[in-house]
Amino acid sequence: MVVVMTPEDETERLRQQRRDALVARLPERLGRWVIWLLAAERRTFRIIAGFLFVLGGFFSFLPLLGIWMLPLGVVLLAEDIPLFRGLSARLFAWMARRRPDLFAEQYEGEG
Repeated sequence: MVVVMTPEDETERLRQQRRDALVARLPERLGRWVIWLLAAERRTFRIIAGFLFVLGGFFSFLPLLGIWMLPLGVVLLAEDIPLFRGLSARLFAWMARRRPDLFAEQYEGEG
C-alpha cells in the first residue's frame, strides 16, 4: 500500500517540525511551559492564551506588552483553529528564509 502525502499534509508536517525546533531552542523552564500548553488536553488553556497573546500584540504600545506576543498567539491558536494554521505556516516559512539557522534548514543557493 502506497501512502501519498498531499501538499496540505506536507505543509502541516513542516509547520509542526518547525514549531518543535523553535520550542527546543527555548530556555528550559519556558520550554517546559510551552510543551505543557501544547498537549492535546490543554486545548481550552491554549485557545485562551492564544487570544490573550494576540490581543496583547495589538496593544503593544502599552508597557509590558509587545509585538512579540502577536506571532506567539498565532502559533498557539494554529494548534486548534485551521484559519491560523496557514498564518503559522507562512510565518515559519518567512522565518526559515530569513534565519535558516533557527530550523537548521538549507536552501538552494546557500552554502
